[in-house]
Amino acid sequence: MAGVLQLSVGCDFSFNAPGEVAAVFQVEPTRDARHRLLAETLTTTPTQPRWSYQDSFGNTCSRLLMPQGPFGLSYHATVEVPDAIDDIDLEARETPIDSVPDTVLMYLLPSRFCVSDVMANQAWELFGGLAPGWRRVQAIVDAVNGHLTFGYGTSSPTLTAQEAFDSAKGVCRDFAHVAITFCRALNIPARYVFGYLPDIEVPIPDAPMDFCAWMEVWLDGRWWTFDPRNNQHRKGRVVIGRGRDAVDVAMVTTYGFARLDEMTVIAEPAA
Repeated sequence: MAGVLQLSVGCDFSFNAPGEVAAVFQVEPTRDARHRLLAETLTTTPTQPRWSYQDSFGNTCSRLLMPQGPFGLSYHATVEVPDAIDDIDLEARETPIDSVPDTVLMYLLPSRFCVSDVMANQAWELFGGLAPGWRRVQAIVDAVNGHLTFGYGTSSPTLTAQEAFDSAKGVCRDFAHVAITFCRALNIPARYVFGYLPDIEVPIPDAPMDFCAWMEVWLDGRWWTFDPRNNQHRKGRVVIGRGRDAVDVAMVTTYGFARLDEMTVIAEPAA
């Protein structure tokens, strides 16, 4: 039986706003069965009243009012995760549409960034002839990973899966959006996942730690993790949120202008 790992995860934001701005932050891990929250702190500078709620996808969100001027938010947690890579089952089968649970059906529909109706012909031309199941999903992940080139500054907050595919570049959200879109076009439920991913048993990249995006796919009656950006089954994923696409799990949503001056992310084994 696999053991457990303790991780330190968190983030720090520095903003400057010309006036008061209402905001929603989504930086806290979900209360997910694969990880266990041991301790956490969320502080703001200056101190502001805030409250938490669960959104319609079950994600934990914090609401507050940013004051005029400099504002900082800091979140840090200790989390326990299995000392094991993502689950794998090469024989997992696709689910007939009439057997897909009611709560999963939404992840077959087009969404703001995952334009599966627009990319349906491409999906069937590329992957329609493959045998259904885990291996077809992995073929989609392989293709997306090989087609897109990762690079900061190559994407934008409004880039759709079609635009990312056409440009052949993007960041992790774009890799996830394209793979999700192909899955949905093939009638395979898929959802967007956003969270912390430490560099455990992999080469340490030159770039600073950042939030990560991947996807979960419904096969054989459960959700399975696939990572189009890294194309690896990894240890230590800590889910912050799940949704139809990045719209549903934005780390910060502001209802007015607030300039982001600095952001740092932590995801590493606990000291």
